Amino acid sequence: MYVAELESSLLKMFPRETAEPWDRVGMMVGDPHAKVAGVAVALDANERTVRLAHRAGANVLLTHHPISIEPPDTLTPLPSDSSQAGSSVYEAARLGVSVISLHTNLDRSHVARKLQAELIGSTAVSSLENAQDPAAPGLGAICILDEAETLHSIAQRAGIAWQSEPRVWGKPDHPCRRVAVLGGSLGDCAHMALDAAADVIITGEAGYHKAQDACARGVSLILLGHDRSEEPFCALLMQAAEKCGVERACITEVEDERPWWTAQ
Repeated sequence: MYVAELESSLLKMFPRETAEPWDRVGMMVGDPHAKVAGVAVALDANERTVRLAHRAGANVLLTHHPISIEPPDTLTPLPSDSSQAGSSVYEAARLGVSVISLHTNLDRSHVARKLQAELIGSTAVSSLENAQDPAAPGLGAICILDEAETLHSIAQRAGIAWQSEPRVWGKPDHPCRRVAVLGGSLGDCAHMALDAAADVIITGEAGYHKAQDACARGVSLILLGHDRSEEPFCALLMQAAEKCGVERACITEVEDERPWWTAQ
């Protein structure tokens, strides 16, 4: 299998047209005519994950987040005047690692919706983005629990499922039955949760004032951290590579170092 064939198969599963207009999905750097020797999977495409992919014998790095949204100004190693994106492209080209990303097109897929619901022990009735059309692709998931639970209980379960120490907005005893899940950033999607009559939204991050506004309007928030909320998608990337014909033994997950930490 050639890299171009792998990219084509992945984009059939997660169509480019379903990505946000501003997004960069598919291959941003690499040789489409190279034979796939192995696929490494990671949340982010950066210098470290490119190198880890190369060390693992993979010449394809399949990620959720693209190297960058805007093209880097320079392609030079760090530390220098180059950005992280520029140095990542430089390193990928130097090592012969093709980088393919499935970002908002993966976010809108039915498999992402299903996984997000399963993480809280439920089943998705629709996406968050298209709550009135269960069959349509869309961002996030809407789940209806069998019985209402307190916000505190749901936050505890979400923390375990996503291996996070979430920040929670809302009263601990607030009863929640209709739960929205959205990986990454809340952005301007709070109105979707309101339109879907969600009691709480589990997401990665939210701006302070947007979180204030959502909470004031009756939607509690459980903030997992951007990376924590999307790390489960790496399993979907591995499954996708295998479905495209890459042997399971040739697929590996590489973990990036987290530059952040929490004080206890």
